[in-house]
Amino acid sequence: MAWRELGRKRIYMNFARALAIVPSRHVARSCYSSTFAAKSVYASAGCLTEFTSHPSARAAGFCNGTIERGIQYRWLHANPELLARKNDELFGLKTPKKEKRVRRDSKNQPPVEAPYVPRNVVKSTKSVPDKTIEIFEGMTVAELAKRTGKSVSSLQDILVNVGEKVESEFEPLSVDIAELIAMEVGVNVKRLHSTEGSDILPRPAVVTVMGHVDHGKTSLLDALRQTSVAAKEAGGITQYLGAFVVAMPSGASITFLDTPGHAAFSAMRARGAAVTDVVVLVVAADDGVMPQTLEAIAHAKAANVPVVVAINKCDKPGANPEKVKLQLASEGLLLEEMGGDVQVVEVSATMKTGLDNLEEALLLQAEVMDLKARIDGPAQAYVVEARLDRGRGPLATAIVKAGTLVCGQHVVIGSEWGKIRAIREVTGKLTDRATPAMPVEIEGLRGTPMAGDDVIVVQSEERARLLSAGRKRKYEEDRLKKMVEERADSVESSEDGPQRVELPIVVKADVQGTVQAVTDALRTLNSSQVFVNVVHVGVGPISQSDVDLAQACGACIVGFNVKSPPGPVSQAAGRANIKIVLHRVIYHLLEEMGDLIIEKAPGTSETQVAGEAEVLSVFELKGRSKSKGPDVKIAGCRVMDGCVTKSGTMRLLRSGEVMFEGNCASLRRETQDVDAVKKGSECGLVINDWHDFQVGDVIQCLEQVVRKPRFIKSQSGAVRIEC
Repeated sequence: MAWRELGRKRIYMNFARALAIVPSRHVARSCYSSTFAAKSVYASAGCLTEFTSHPSARAAGFCNGTIERGIQYRWLHANPELLARKNDELFGLKTPKKEKRVRRDSKNQPPVEAPYVPRNVVKSTKSVPDKTIEIFEGMTVAELAKRTGKSVSSLQDILVNVGEKVESEFEPLSVDIAELIAMEVGVNVKRLHSTEGSDILPRPAVVTVMGHVDHGKTSLLDALRQTSVAAKEAGGITQYLGAFVVAMPSGASITFLDTPGHAAFSAMRARGAAVTDVVVLVVAADDGVMPQTLEAIAHAKAANVPVVVAINKCDKPGANPEKVKLQLASEGLLLEEMGGDVQVVEVSATMKTGLDNLEEALLLQAEVMDLKARIDGPAQAYVVEARLDRGRGPLATAIVKAGTLVCGQHVVIGSEWGKIRAIREVTGKLTDRATPAMPVEIEGLRGTPMAGDDVIVVQSEERARLLSAGRKRKYEEDRLKKMVEERADSVESSEDGPQRVELPIVVKADVQGTVQAVTDALRTLNSSQVFVNVVHVGVGPISQSDVDLAQACGACIVGFNVKSPPGPVSQAAGRANIKIVLHRVIYHLLEEMGDLIIEKAPGTSETQVAGEAEVLSVFELKGRSKSKGPDVKIAGCRVMDGCVTKSGTMRLLRSGEVMFEGNCASLRRETQDVDAVKKGSECGLVINDWHDFQVGDVIQCLEQVVRKPRFIKSQSGAVRIEC
């Protein structure tokens, strides 16, 4: 090592001396030879960095780039490997690829192990809304692929799996097969029905009667059809969506839909507005515009349906139709008397006056709309109600919108399918076919459909099964996705706020519409303290399976307008300590469930003043010896308000300022120890760790109380829980 260092220094000194002697112009002329010699020497010596950092080398011009024979060299930042590669390139030789070098402080230094940091990927709990495409009869595979965003080959594979053979991508498909393919891809569909047909004839108008609760909607229909349905209803209010065909005195027929007016039946009113042609808005002349009146106006505007206003109860002493008209005009209804197009009729269902004017207004509105529909071809119908009958099975009440519904056809309603076994009119009479605007009851389904589903006629039982299975699978996926989102939302809310108590509920009702209404109404009772979780809904009486489900999840069973469960089922529920709530009127049900929720709520802990006492005098009890303890100050007080208890916390106020808070050590009345002293009585009071009583001080007795939520019911029938 010593000889190597000595040789390195000697070479460095000799070359530095030569650079100092040679003039700079000679160095510039013989740059190539000088640099070649310098490169050779310092490459062998391994000290090129020292050479480039020498002041003589910089002065000689080695910091500048030189060009010789078309080749450019930059020697300042060069290293031996780069110089060797440049030199080899001159002679046409290829050098091996340079490897990456890692600099270390010492040879024995271990490699640095950096901890693995995962990528911060933010996952959204909200799912992306499903894509919806429009399908129609006769669309091709190519067009379906364009709308779904999938390739033609993938759609052809799905066609093979469902048992369909399509030779070309331009071959037309039926609307059922197109829906099957779309469901397999995972998109929602909207059917575009063709209105073309050989027989397009005038049809009766479908009129929906809407309005606030107890404004006389059903009474008005009873006056038109000469029946007494309102007198037979539970609680005197309508709780179903009923369909009727009324033969008017002029000979025309009108299909009426009667909707409930209670706040819990908003979905029923929305369904009625969706299928109707004209909305009759019933407003009581003595009550005026109410919350459900405004909601009915909103439903009619959303469905783009004309409105005819019927001001009812005009025979009452307090009736004021002009006030009702002004209220309606202020809500955006342009009445005919004020230059608009909304007809207004003053009627009285009790006295049966003004009914002919209402009939004339409805027929005039239908004539202006020129209502026509396709008669031939498969039917398109809308389910307004569904129920489960013990003898006939699942039944669906539907209104035909176009085409003709024939007995024996295979239909798909929502996710349920079946073969029509019988078609009954609303009067109960059997018929073999149903034409447009005709309300009928369909019998022969495999399951109870949902109110609001469309009735689709298919060609065969196999296709009906395939459509039903695909829709059930899609419905289950959507239900699970919604459940995950609700659980994520509840977890976030529980992290932000206090822990909530869960109240699981099993809902059973007589028809599908009331199931939905009861479920929606119960969910409005959610609060920050109690989470109402509807774990299961169903149509029909309470069965043993409902009791088993309620026992498994600790739920209570709510039955609306269903019969009392059989003896064995009631006994099983009693043994399992399961509460069964049965009601026929919606607001009675909501009141009892509100009381149950309030009872189950943990409540919020609050501190309140239970009583106040004023210090009249101060007594001092001196200790007789050291073993007896220190002196004790006793406040002689008179209770001015409430009650002072020994278990409460005492707060001492002096001139309105809090001086001390502590526990009560002793409370006596005369010579006896007592637990409480009421208003107007005198007592002696000792507070732990406080001896500075003064006459005029105020002592407050504080108690911890648990405040329960309150059940609030509005005038419109809407209910809520206020914490």
